[in-house]
Amino acid sequence: MSLIIAGRFDTFPQAEAAASQLFSRGFAEDDVTLFFVNPPGQHGSFPIGGDVAADHGAHKSGGGAGRGIVIGAIGGAVVGAVAVAMMQASVLVLALATGLGAYLGSLVGALAMTRDPERVPSAPANREQVKAERDAGVLLAVHVDAQTREVAAEVLRAAGAKDVERAHGRWSEGRWVDFDPLTPPVPASRP
Repeated sequence: MSLIIAGRFDTFPQAEAAASQLFSRGFAEDDVTLFFVNPPGQHGSFPIGGDVAADHGAHKSGGGAGRGIVIGAIGGAVVGAVAVAMMQASVLVLALATGLGAYLGSLVGALAMTRDPERVPSAPANREQVKAERDAGVLLAVHVDAQTREVAAEVLRAAGAKDVERAHGRWSEGRWVDFDPLTPPVPASRP
């Protein structure tokens, strides 16, 4: 595994200027690469798109839909029974009212259990504690060793990199070949 220092920039010209500074400090062209990182949720990790199999705030919606079906069906049956008794309607009205009640109940039940991940009790209290998302932008990655890692980090910071991170990965033919945009970044300043 190779040691990699990377910095995120807003534009390609900013990242290219930082790359020029790295080259002037003795880094080889095969040790520097630029690429764009998509915004969170747009990495296409799954065949139908997205980065996660299910949204954290929606994992209880199935149970809410089940409870809603039962409550809605009971409510619809009561309304249908009243309609049959008072208006001498057919039994078809009872069946339709029960079905409509079950459908509306499932919808309301599922929506009632869908929550903002910030308010879900099982979510981390402080989202900064677990920064699972990498911000979008142009990433300039530098293949370094123990002696050049601080130089690369200093050049990236001085060039205006928004985030400077370190990683261990496979570097081949001038590219970070096993980069995973879903892996949380580790700040370069951390030991």
